[in-house]
Amino acid sequence: MSESLHVTRNGHVLEIVLDRPKANAIDAKTSYAMGEVFMMFRDDPELRVAIITGAGERFFSAGWDLKAAAEGEAPDADFGPGGFAGLTELFDLDKPVIAAVNGYAFGGGFELALAADMIVCAENASFALPEAKLGIVPDSGGMLRLPKVMPQAIVTEMMMTGRRMDAEEALRWGVVNRVVPVDQLMDSARELAAQIAQSAPLAVAALKEVCRTTAEMTVEEGYRFTRSGALKHYPAVLHSEDALEGPAAFAEKRDPVWKGK
Repeated sequence: MSESLHVTRNGHVLEIVLDRPKANAIDAKTSYAMGEVFMMFRDDPELRVAIITGAGERFFSAGWDLKAAAEGEAPDADFGPGGFAGLTELFDLDKPVIAAVNGYAFGGGFELALAADMIVCAENASFALPEAKLGIVPDSGGMLRLPKVMPQAIVTEMMMTGRRMDAEEALRWGVVNRVVPVDQLMDSARELAAQIAQSAPLAVAALKEVCRTTAEMTVEEGYRFTRSGALKHYPAVLHSEDALEGPAAFAEKRDPVWKGK
């Protein structure tokens, strides 16, 4: 495990803290280590939700380590099988990830947050894609994911000028789920993770799988594809033990015991 990452298991929740002073920037070595953690999370049946955050209260992550870049690390370097930060190209992860954004999320740091399924941010959070100012482009998902959330004209302005978006603007555009005081950030992220962990894990996986694979389809196309048998989790959840356990627990006025099968 990299000394730049602190990983903690809390029941079904995995907490990952990126700790690379001063700005939690990510080089290729750190990216590889993050990928190993996210793939471990993907493959561990006991883990249901992950939280990714940065150490300290000033930086979630400043993105790509420009010191490493100055020393020769190329923008298209091999950042590992999960892509930059271990998550931006981990397309087969059907478990939810919450980004707890504490402070600045710039460049690849913003792209890491966008690759998560939900974002809880502190009131002092700030988001930006300043790559064009550095002679590069946000190609770790920023150019692709942000236009799916915000109007194209606003995204274009942000990418071409590098201007910052504060927490309240991010909330207005629907980029983040919650804005909370700094000292309540992790409590809020953990509360959200605990709520998700109470849901059936196979159902959560099916939800993420269907949303991911049908995002560019019409509703009619999505119906056909979902019912085609091409998916892994959706057909499984329909005939799962958990699909029987949920109604039984409701009828018996008890908490369900999920098996994930």
